[in-house]
Amino acid sequence: MPLRDRLLACLVAVCWGVNFPATALALEHFPPLFMVALRFALVALPALLLVPRPPVPLRWLIGVGLGIGILQFAFLYLGMAVGMPSGLASLVLQASAPFTVLLGGVWLREKLSGRQLTGVVLAVAGLAVIAVHRSQAAAWLPVVLTLCGALGWAFGNVCSRQAKAPNGLHLTLWTAAVPPLPMLALALLVEGPERIGRSLADSLTAEALPAVLGLLYVVVVATLVGYGLWNSLLSRHPSNVVAPFSMLVPVVGVLASWLAFGEVLDAVELTAGALVVAGVLFGSRPGQPKRTGLTTSATSSSSDRVRKRPATA
Repeated sequence: MPLRDRLLACLVAVCWGVNFPATALALEHFPPLFMVALRFALVALPALLLVPRPPVPLRWLIGVGLGIGILQFAFLYLGMAVGMPSGLASLVLQASAPFTVLLGGVWLREKLSGRQLTGVVLAVAGLAVIAVHRSQAAAWLPVVLTLCGALGWAFGNVCSRQAKAPNGLHLTLWTAAVPPLPMLALALLVEGPERIGRSLADSLTAEALPAVLGLLYVVVVATLVGYGLWNSLLSRHPSNVVAPFSMLVPVVGVLASWLAFGEVLDAVELTAGALVVAGVLFGSRPGQPKRTGLTTSATSSSSDRVRKRPATA
């Protein structure tokens, strides 16, 4: 992956890390399932009118919308709504990176180099240290729900890799058309029209302003900018090269949650976060080409034969 794309992947990590405290603010006002529908409806409505459909097979477009739009965010928002702290959610959701590598290997037959494997192991070790250190911060149900969201994200990553969209932003906009209707139906069934209507009616009040701003950040920065860049990267590089950069998200997420809500970072979390960064950067570096003695010898012999060949008229 060239330096420019690695910097773009890091920018995505920043956009998505700040997304977690923004989501926590929005969930203080909007019901979780309805927020999924609302988030993607705000993206999809103008997109369907103004943006041409990307030239990708319909099954992969639906697959990305199902994995990233429905499975990831329905489970994530439910987990956060029942008690998952935003900083810890940013950490646990990054299980999508090893899930993506596993799905990519089984489904797409993508091979993992030794350098990539070492980087993933280092990053996962850092995540594991943070998870164990903060294991008392959430009950099992929020953690399990967030892990299900991570698996949905991994499924969407692999579908995005298969789509190979020439324009990642167009793919992001059109896959946003998949979640709104099924998630609205589910929200009406589970959360009820009264609760949904009340959240909409009160959204123009001063008390709801932080939640509305959080929702706008989720729509514009996390969805349009973040997933537009992410899908572009997946269209150019194997999923097992791109996915490990998502493990930088909890470093940003924990810091942003500390700034927003006072979630305290200690030395263990800082050290483990540095290990995550080191693992991702090491795994993304290009390997040095190897030159074997046999190749050198064969090249020399070929050159000798050229020099010794008699001239012809």
